[in-house]
Amino acid sequence: MKIVIQCAAKKDPNAGYLTNGDGKPVLFVANPDKAPPSDAYLYARPDDLTENGKTWRELLVDYNNRAGNNPLNLSPAYKLYSNTTYERLVKQYGVDNIFILSAGWGLISAKFLTPKYDITFAQTPKDQKYKQRSQQDQYHDFCLLPNDSDDALVFFGGKGYLPLFCELTQNYQGHRFVFYNSGVQPETPGCTLIRYLTTTRTNWHYSCARDFMSGKIGV
Repeated sequence: MKIVIQCAAKKDPNAGYLTNGDGKPVLFVANPDKAPPSDAYLYARPDDLTENGKTWRELLVDYNNRAGNNPLNLSPAYKLYSNTTYERLVKQYGVDNIFILSAGWGLISAKFLTPKYDITFAQTPKDQKYKQRSQQDQYHDFCLLPNDSDDALVFFGGKGYLPLFCELTQNYQGHRFVFYNSGVQPETPGCTLIRYLTTTRTNWHYSCARDFMSGKIGV
């Protein structure tokens, strides 16, 4: 079995950043032109071009391919987010079986070295629209699921992340299960839907994942 869980806004304060040629930290956002002025960061989209002609996404792949070398102190994806559910999933099921659906990067493995970013599918206040990615925005999202796997694939995440999950896993060979908590079933072509009953409406997927780990719910 493999598990996918959506990303989170709250990150480890000590996590690292990619940097530009001058060593300035890059904070990835959905709309750099709407971000507040900052001397501390360079704002960019993951698919923007860098000074050397590659995109930041391509540079991140190159960085991950340098085995054992992490001078920027980038965090494995499961350690990037402050909520402990990510680490608990890795501890219980193994790092190779956990994946994170990131609004900035796509479907990444738990061990993928990931820089800080501030991109979400969730609705944001008017002064934070620089963080909000729309479903129509064009991203070259990663899909780091193994091509040859037919293990069951279980998704924990909100409805805003379902279109990207369905798009990136449409060719996955295994059975896909999606937990949801709304009164109306979401559109998830090819997936088996399982309703998770809870009165929680914000970040309910964490309690869903914890109940799954404890055996209270299953697929």
